[in-house]
Amino acid sequence: MGDDVVGAAYTREQRQGYREKVRQCLDVFERMLSESGFDVDEQLTGLEIELNLVDADFAPAMVNAAVLESIADPDYQTELGQYNIELNVNPRPLRGNAVLELERQLRASLNAAEVKANAAGGHIVMIGILPTVMPQHFHTEWMSANARYAALNESVFAARGEDLLIDIQAPGGGERVTAYADTIAPESACTSVQLHLQVSPQEFAPAWNAAQSLLGPQLAMGANSPYLFGRQLWAETRTELFLQATDTRAVELRNQGVRPRVFFGERWITSIFDLFEENVRYFPALLPEVSDEDPVAVLDAGRAPRLQELRLHNGTVYRWNRPIYDIVDGRPHLRIENRVLPAGPTAVDVLANAAFYYGAMRVLTDEDRPVWTKMSFATAEANFTECASLGMAASVYWPGFGELPAEELVLRHLLPLAHEGLEQWGMSAAARERYLGVIEGRCKTGRNGAVWQVATVQALERRGLDRLTAVKEMLRHYAQGMHSNEPVHTWDVPA
Repeated sequence: MGDDVVGAAYTREQRQGYREKVRQCLDVFERMLSESGFDVDEQLTGLEIELNLVDADFAPAMVNAAVLESIADPDYQTELGQYNIELNVNPRPLRGNAVLELERQLRASLNAAEVKANAAGGHIVMIGILPTVMPQHFHTEWMSANARYAALNESVFAARGEDLLIDIQAPGGGERVTAYADTIAPESACTSVQLHLQVSPQEFAPAWNAAQSLLGPQLAMGANSPYLFGRQLWAETRTELFLQATDTRAVELRNQGVRPRVFFGERWITSIFDLFEENVRYFPALLPEVSDEDPVAVLDAGRAPRLQELRLHNGTVYRWNRPIYDIVDGRPHLRIENRVLPAGPTAVDVLANAAFYYGAMRVLTDEDRPVWTKMSFATAEANFTECASLGMAASVYWPGFGELPAEELVLRHLLPLAHEGLEQWGMSAAARERYLGVIEGRCKTGRNGAVWQVATVQALERRGLDRLTAVKEMLRHYAQGMHSNEPVHTWDVPA
């Protein structure tokens, strides 16, 4: 999804040519789904973690170029903001102790990257929204030097025709942020974890539907973004900020019901084709660059086409469960990219979130009477919004249980499913107990990253610190906890 582009502005002829080419790619993709063999030898999982860079005062450090040069590891790559980098983890199966080994590798990699980042004047923080980011940080050169980011920024504002309004209020009429932005800079504050799962064409629709049904519970358990510009907003403010920061719609188009590019969706699907077809039907191109590939000729020659235009377009529609078509070693495959979770707080917390998702999703996908046949899509979206807003305090609807607290649903129903699913994946008992034990611990303590952040800031304010000082001090404690790799529900809150 991070393919490079060349231009920063596009002509009408380029847009017309791109529209024709992307529709051709869609036709070829439909043909591939009915004719071609996709790589399904072994279901692999993948992981991406977006990270923040801070200075000695825990303010954003716009030094990612120097840090990446110092790290000198291809697994670390640039991200939108100069205070962002991304760690990509090689695909692997879930069986045995693979995830325990991944945790060890993650910690070693992050520790080594932190040492290199220090030498370049930065520190790494793994969190959903860096709480020390302020509007003034976007008044200077904040964007990474990358043609794709510049073109995306230009295209969003060309489509919108006016500045972005960021307007987010805490539940119950609490604190509020209202700010205008003349770039997509606020999007850079949204640092996430992306979980990938390779699936066959036949399995894709039930797996995607299962993943959609889990979005709310995932957020309730994993929320870690309660602060933006020093204000306490949603438990997972990142989801709403991302929607608003990439919105290409003017107010009038929103009022007409035009779909946003950060798109929950609007129905359960019967094929991966449904999602790509929606992309082409609903969303104008933001990066209309045409490749030289003739996808029909490539497929007729017995090879897998790149479908570059379809892939590039898909990369500018930000579904929380994004469909992925990709090619590795000449073989095409399909993946679901789960994008809803924030980064952090620790490596063990990230892998606990992943284990919960992969395990519960496995069983929900294979049920005889799947949950999505008993729950409306609108209810799944309402669960998502409720859990993003309230986190651990959210209540959700689930078939067979009615309305209940999210943590109760997880403890009574989804955690046992996750254990069963991970066992089906072949994960060892030790790994299952370690990571799902973290989710159980959050439920029993009522504490995830967002709860800990808010409780810590409030405790520091009771000591007499003003909000911004308290947020900065909280982040200092957070960084210490992150490096300890003890799960966040065990962290102390200052007295």
